[in-house]
Amino acid sequence: MQTRDWQRNRDMWVRVLQRQSGASVDEWNRRISREPLDDERKLRAWLAGQGVSGYAQTLLVMERFGYPDFLLASADEFIDAQYADRAHLRPIFDAVVDAASGLGSVAVQARKTYVSLVTPARTFARVVPATKQRVDLGLRLDGTKSSGRLQPSRIHETMTLQIGLASPADVDDEVLEWLARAYERNR
Repeated sequence: MQTRDWQRNRDMWVRVLQRQSGASVDEWNRRISREPLDDERKLRAWLAGQGVSGYAQTLLVMERFGYPDFLLASADEFIDAQYADRAHLRPIFDAVVDAASGLGSVAVQARKTYVSLVTPARTFARVVPATKQRVDLGLRLDGTKSSGRLQPSRIHETMTLQIGLASPADVDDEVLEWLARAYERNR
């Protein structure tokens, strides 16, 4: 299973910059260093005047003024931090990821407060250490009604339903079936 972090996004932003402007990050950094751009507002205005916008502009602002910590952390660092004060929940996360890895082509995309499980097409599930006693598994199951353990989701608007998991044993046949359905509907 592939694990993704923000470096993948940065790589995409570099490609966008190259396509948008025809110049590399290094070339833009040289251009920027020759200009009196001492704050973000001025730099953004100057870049907009140069035809650089969106992700490409944000990339160059971070190149000039520094990257936020969440962009520098690895996927493992994100996941470790999520469970640092609730280590007893980490086996639940591991059980969900292990189950997802058996479904097919799945990537683990780590963020600061959650982990997305992603097919080649899109995110089909999110794993969130919701409380000190529970991990929530959000599932993209458009058109499926909540019932039993499958409840309306508070995780994200694309994750329409969720299941609360209090122990690795809760990652049972029912959860595995819902996870597999979400995968199939979103690949």
